[in-house]
Parts: sequence; structure tokens; C-alpha cells
Amino acid sequence: MTEKLVTVGKVVNSHGIRGELKIVPETDFPERFDVGNSLIIVDSQNKQTPVTVKTSRLHKNVFIVLFSQFSNINDVEKFKGSLLKIEAKDQQPLEEGEYYYHEIIGCKVVTEDEQELGLISEILTPGANDVWVVSLPKGKQLLLPVIDEVILKVDIPNKTIRIHLMEGLLE
Repeated sequence: MTEKLVTVGKVVNSHGIRGELKIVPETDFPERFDVGNSLIIVDSQNKQTPVTVKTSRLHKNVFIVLFSQFSNINDVEKFKGSLLKIEAKDQQPLEEGEYYYHEIIGCKVVTEDEQELGLISEILTPGANDVWVVSLPKGKQLLLPVIDEVILKVDIPNKTIRIHLMEGLLE
């Protein structure tokens, strides 16, 4: 598989003895874990294991999933800590002005007057709006609220985000 892969979940533990796994979703599309869907388990050694969802249920914000390829706990224990991915071509199309995390992380942030600040290293989702974490020189961080007054232009092909640096943001 040479296609670019995109993370949609993380295996955090096994569940029971039948080979079910607890998966924390990292997607806005929970239907990724519906019965019959194909996913790829990528372990810490970057080994890829294609799997098909046999059963799936949501329990306390965690999906309990059984894959057709496995039938007992001994088959799946090795996947703890692995990531669940899909091929990039299988991503859902987004509305204009919406972006996937992997498109934003790594983007260069520049101000209206062309001052380069740093790269987006993380996305936080504390509540009303997302917050993009910009890694600044000397190990500092800038927290950018994702609101129209701050984010002026997102240019995914050039991996650049133009912002209005509101007073008090950079201190």
C-alpha cells in the first residue's frame, strides 16, 4: 500500500476474550466504524494489517469493534497502541472552509504583514471553537482561536495560514 494513510482512530485496549478492541475515534465521521467498512491497523513498527469491521458499538465515547480477521484476545493483544487508518482517497469531502487536521498541522503561520510566526503543531478542541497551537522559536507556543477575526486565509496547497494577530495573543 503506497497510498497516503489518514488516522481515524487509536486502539487503546482489548475488550473481552472474543477479540474485540476498544478504539478511541479520531474522526468526525463515526460511520468509519460501521459493519463492513475496511480499515488498516498500523502498529508501532509501521506494519499494516487490512481489516474489515464485523461488529461495532459505541460505549462511553469508545468504539468496541470486532474485525472479521480475528476471533480471540490472543489475535488482537499485539494491536494495543496501534492506529487505525484509511487511505486518503477514502476521506469524506468537506464543506468549503472545513479542513482535516492533517491538512492544518504543519502549516506555516504568517501575519498580515508577512511576519512568519511558526508551524501549527497541534489542534485543541476545548469547546466553542478549535484552537491551533503554533510552535514558535525558543520553544514557546501561540494559541490561535479558530475564529473569523483571527484566521484570514487558509491555503492548503501552499501549507500557509494568514492570520490577524489580535492584541494579547502573542505575549
